Amino acid sequence: MQCGTQCTGCDYPIHFDTYTGCSFACSYCFANEKPNKNIVAPTNGGINALRLFISGKRTSETRFCDWSIPIHWGSTSDPFQPIEKTECKTLECLKLLAETKYPFIISTKGTLIAEEPYISLISECECVVQISAACKEYDIMEMGAPEFEERIKAIKKLRDKAKRINIRIQPYFPMYFSEIKENLKVFSEAGAYGIIIEGFSTRRKNKCKEGMEYNGSRYQYPVELLSENFKEIKNEAHKCGLKFFCGETRLQFLGDDLTCCGTSGLGRFIPNKYNLPHMAYDVNFPIPTEAMNRPSTARPFRSVRQTTEWYNQIKSRSFAEMMENNEEYVNWLRELKEVYG
Repeated sequence: MQCGTQCTGCDYPIHFDTYTGCSFACSYCFANEKPNKNIVAPTNGGINALRLFISGKRTSETRFCDWSIPIHWGSTSDPFQPIEKTECKTLECLKLLAETKYPFIISTKGTLIAEEPYISLISECECVVQISAACKEYDIMEMGAPEFEERIKAIKKLRDKAKRINIRIQPYFPMYFSEIKENLKVFSEAGAYGIIIEGFSTRRKNKCKEGMEYNGSRYQYPVELLSENFKEIKNEAHKCGLKFFCGETRLQFLGDDLTCCGTSGLGRFIPNKYNLPHMAYDVNFPIPTEAMNRPSTARPFRSVRQTTEWYNQIKSRSFAEMMENNEEYVNWLRELKEVYG
């Protein structure tokens, strides 16, 4: 189980992978920036780590979380990539989740999820499925993954099995605005509950697309452009009966709910709302849990700076202390809402 600085903006920041590396090899994937990205193998820990987390055991990265927070499965590696057919590590974990009824969100491009025995197990689980699918024009960037049309077929098979199905348009490329907008009706008719959208960003200048700009530590599309596109997509999504959720931190307020995984109203799916978007936009300011106030719960912030000096500064601090030290960023988010809301 892993949790890094995504806890500052994500309602479900506890991530789990059954494999390292990913043979889908999407050209835009942020995991391409990681070492050994092409080495695909089962993760260390696997089902044992999952079993411990479900039982309430927490590591230094997750001890700030003192409730049964849903796991986000499929972070840097797809759980339904081809290696699963021989290793069956995802199947093993899925059986445990079906047995325990522990809530989770699974993200995939793989169509294996819609085949037996996986699809029957999904129906026994407290599971929200996220299928990454923008438009067929993405296929050339996702050469190792099932094609767009195959994923739509998988969604149709899953529509009555999962608690909900949401479509991940992550990353979003403005050059495919029209194609994505036209597919909203396709997503709705296939059985999707909503869409989750987030603009492409990269640390690598050679990966930049036309119109991107340098913003802090990453190249991103201008917030003005994304705001205009997202508002139009949101309007069309609503016409098609789809919910609209925004994973773009700068524009998260545009979503129908700040919990952008589309789990609102599902009783077992209790998010972490003690993060920066909720601090900026919630009418009732979020408060930390008891565990978040305990010393030595700030380990997720280790990745802010990879130095011994930084670790020594934060190792005895609480999760709540680290979150409270972001007033400037929270004010910036509020300013963005005033301009683009």
